[in-house]
Amino acid sequence: MKKIASFTVNHIDLLRGIYVSRKDYCGDDYITTFDIRMKEPNREPVINTAELHTIEHLGATYLRNDLELSEKIVYFGPMGCRTGYYLLMKGDLTSNDVVPLVTDLFKFMADFEGDVPGAAPRDCGNYLDMNLGMAKYESKKFLDEVLMNLTDDNLIYPE
Repeated sequence: MKKIASFTVNHIDLLRGIYVSRKDYCGDDYITTFDIRMKEPNREPVINTAELHTIEHLGATYLRNDLELSEKIVYFGPMGCRTGYYLLMKGDLTSNDVVPLVTDLFKFMADFEGDVPGAAPRDCGNYLDMNLGMAKYESKKFLDEVLMNLTDDNLIYPE
């Protein structure tokens, strides 16, 4: 049986940060999967579903509207363990390559005001499961505590 790449990561020593989870070749492009880890696995409470869902809506909206990089965005969505998100982008990229984008994304989410994009019955299969206040809190916490203080320990998976 084939090993799943994310199941081989050392979650015991994993810190919050931005990591390259994997790279796949698809057609003429590489697809780089980033692990945006907002919570230390098995050591911090996970993100509740309402704020996880809200961050997904805000993040996808921001990334797909970025004037420079929107064509490179393949997917943004939550991890099943609720400790962060996967960001898939076209290109053979490193964690350092996306630090400015991810920082701007989390600034956008931390400061967001108004109606959550796509949070209506016609647009979403679970539109009532949203919590903008907590999504902003979690985004600001990750921005202030991690993204503004990145080191190699937050960018390279532990052995």
